[in-house]
Amino acid sequence: MFWMKQSKRTNLKYMGIRTRTCSLILFCMAGLLFGQEETAVNDSTVARKMTKLDGIAAVVGDYVILDSDIEKTLIDLKSQGASTEDITHCQLLGKLMEDRLYAHQAVQDSLLVSDDQVNSTSDRQIQQLVSQIGSIDKMLKYYKKQDLESFKAELFEINKLRMLSEKMQGNIVEGIEVTPEEVRQFFFKIPEDERPVFGAELEISQIVKSPEPSDEEKLKIVNRLKEIKQDVEENDARFSTKAILYSQDPGSKPKGGLYTGITKQTGFVKEFKDVAFSLQEGEISEPFETEFGYHIIQMEKIRGQERDLRHILMIPEISDKAMEEAANELDSIRQHILDDKYSFDEGARNFSDEKETKFDGGLLRNPINFDSKFELTKMDPTLYNQVRNLGDGEISRPIREDDPRGGPPKFKIMQITNRYDEHTADFARDYIKIQELALKDKQYGEIKKWMAEKIDDTYILVDDGNKGCDFSNNWLKQ
Repeated sequence: MFWMKQSKRTNLKYMGIRTRTCSLILFCMAGLLFGQEETAVNDSTVARKMTKLDGIAAVVGDYVILDSDIEKTLIDLKSQGASTEDITHCQLLGKLMEDRLYAHQAVQDSLLVSDDQVNSTSDRQIQQLVSQIGSIDKMLKYYKKQDLESFKAELFEINKLRMLSEKMQGNIVEGIEVTPEEVRQFFFKIPEDERPVFGAELEISQIVKSPEPSDEEKLKIVNRLKEIKQDVEENDARFSTKAILYSQDPGSKPKGGLYTGITKQTGFVKEFKDVAFSLQEGEISEPFETEFGYHIIQMEKIRGQERDLRHILMIPEISDKAMEEAANELDSIRQHILDDKYSFDEGARNFSDEKETKFDGGLLRNPINFDSKFELTKMDPTLYNQVRNLGDGEISRPIREDDPRGGPPKFKIMQITNRYDEHTADFARDYIKIQELALKDKQYGEIKKWMAEKIDDTYILVDDGNKGCDFSNNWLKQ
């Protein structure tokens, strides 16, 4: 989606990209938000609510949607501060029915997700929640759950349905592409006074220096990992205990270093996956290096293409002297650029340690679409805070940036290369964004076609109390 002035929000309807209120919010929250209940005003209110929550709102294939599911979804949205003024009961029910139809058809088409995949996702979510809220007890209290097992069970069902739904949707639009001619036709069908307005954008470049630990420190870490490996193999020490005691990976440390359901498509760095998929069950790797530090892996279980493993990450300490030297080097590079000894582009190509940007003159790429432009209203808050006070042509002082994933810190200087004011979409200038919109429009058309066909072929029941809804899909089969 893109940022538009209030007066042009109706453009999406014209362009065939129907805005289904809160659908994106529901997708993002589905795995994390559930089960909170509003405080009742009095006993009669509670009685009326419970009567309503016990009812069946709709049935889609093998899935039953209760009135309570709609109530919980609305409460969850409110609890996260989302505006619910324009969200109706019928819209929420329609979105829940869509999700169930996707999941139902995924099962019919054997597009399955394993319980291990679901459990792995649930475990990661619980870790994130605990880190945000402070403890397991606080998390259970916040979500009004009696114990961790019931919390996991409910989270499992939510994630299973969400993952099936996502897999089905991905299968529907897989392989759909748009040609340049389709993009052109899509854009020029939009009347000029209804074309989208894109927000102000920046192009940003950076030069990065990554301070390195000493060879002595690296060797100390490698030897410590070898000692742990030897203790487990020769003295029957538990790898999981060692991980809890010594690992510096915040994601797996509380679980004894455990990661489950790892595949070659899982988002781990290549070096980690290369080692993981070379091990046999029970085998422990030799220490190896990634951008995060040094690791050893113990292979727990092999199931076809999936791996359950434990690992220990240890990060070599970087001395204060090394970090000071990195900052001082960037200060020198900055001054040389200001003195016109070379350009920022040349400084990045010759001196930056960041391989992803140095050969492009330090130019950052938007991780969403790999474009060079960042829309101000959608920028990562950390990145925005780093450049918000920079004027045109100005170069920042060295900025320290700690790795949120636990890797070593780095230092960088930054420059705003170009500024683009808010403007009405231009075909040549904004081709990448327009291409994205054209693709979404084509995908949406395919999904609508699929939805109509599957609704006709699937058992659908809508409770009499909801038959007055003006659904966007033909749930009533009229």
